[in-house]
Amino acid sequence: MPKIIGLLILNLYTTVILAETFNGAVASNFAYSMKALVHEFEKGSSHTVNLSFGSSGKIYAQIVNGAPFDMFFSADQVKPLRLQKEGWVVQGSLFTYAQGQLVLWSPKAEALAHGLQTLTLGKFNKLALANPKLAPYGAAAHQVLQSLGITNISQNKWIQGENISQTYQFVRSGNVDLGLVAWSQVKLHNQPNQGAYLIIPENLYQPIYQDAVLLKRASKNKAALAFIQFLKQDKAHQIILSSGYKLPTQLDMDTEL
Repeated sequence: MPKIIGLLILNLYTTVILAETFNGAVASNFAYSMKALVHEFEKGSSHTVNLSFGSSGKIYAQIVNGAPFDMFFSADQVKPLRLQKEGWVVQGSLFTYAQGQLVLWSPKAEALAHGLQTLTLGKFNKLALANPKLAPYGAAAHQVLQSLGITNISQNKWIQGENISQTYQFVRSGNVDLGLVAWSQVKLHNQPNQGAYLIIPENLYQPIYQDAVLLKRASKNKAALAFIQFLKQDKAHQIILSSGYKLPTQLDMDTEL
């Protein structure tokens, strides 16, 4: 009997020793989805994950100033690529983990009675969109207006948020008629059943690819490497899809990691 107890203690000790933690820095727009992913990951793993959320730009600045992050999940492709070029990341670790979708949304069903023509006909008082210089979803919204040929004639009706979260709140509060926001936000707050939405055709804006990188300090972090492998699994894919994102073809990651 003591031998069996000893083996159990040894197995427990070994598991504790092998278990690691990684610090993930995540763009705010993906917060809900990432929490769900980590919950599922930790259920089947001895590893743990610490999460920090913020704008991609602020996280980038924190990383180059020495913040102890192991992985960075950005809302765009630009900042992870910049970190790679600057030598902060494990070569070959950059990958696209999700693709965002843009929607035209209003909490009032009648606001979109004319569909996408609501924009081209100017049948709205105010339109919320994120600042295109700061937010990937804002850049996509600006591209939509350009594609529709209404950038100049609609500009006096814009209400710009600093980020996509603030933009969504402008519309949800009722202070703005319409908003070009993330489909994930509308799904998260169950707004499809309480208002009107139109998923913007993808030919009107460039894909919103959200990229991640493994930082050099975590090149041998077992928890981070295991999480990357977890993101390839069907369970992870279903969480991402159900959150209002798409799975881009770029989701294939380096099998050596």
